[in-house]
Amino acid sequence: MHTITSLVYRILLIPALIASAVAAYADALDGNKSVFLIDKKGEATQVGTVAFSSDGGVIHYQLKMDHHGKFKDYFLSMKEMKCLEGPELMCHLSYPYQQPHTVSADDLSWLSHDLLFMFKQPTEFGANFWNGVYYDLTVEDGVIKGTAQAVDLNRLASPPADLTVPPFAEADRDELEITNRWLPYLEIR
Repeated sequence: MHTITSLVYRILLIPALIASAVAAYADALDGNKSVFLIDKKGEATQVGTVAFSSDGGVIHYQLKMDHHGKFKDYFLSMKEMKCLEGPELMCHLSYPYQQPHTVSADDLSWLSHDLLFMFKQPTEFGANFWNGVYYDLTVEDGVIKGTAQAVDLNRLASPPADLTVPPFAEADRDELEITNRWLPYLEIR
């Protein structure tokens, strides 16, 4: 009798868990959210907003970075850049080529490409595009969370051959020493 009760409980629990996970994804990818960069101490700085909308089963997003708030203007390597000032500079670089601005519960890579940054020491001269930061985004408990990974932004000097495929695939990203970065995490909530 106890085995049957346990089996019935498991059968009823599995759909509830699946429904809960689906709802968490749906909440994370719906409506207006704030974008935060998180420092090593866990302190969050809001740097923008993102609006998610669904159209025919496709989730679109519109990202707006708050370049007129906490970001400062820098002229680095003949390019105007918007940078956050701290122990290092974190400069936002918008993805420069046409892209669909879409996401799904298991693929947030286009949004990651719109949230590219470059870090540099305040005393260094110019921009070091090989110091690119890509936030690998996933949905966890209804929140989009990202951990910094290293990318070479020099790859964006010319358009990729296929504009329908995000250029920084997993094989093109490297682990970053999180303890060495000022803003190793990103959250959208």
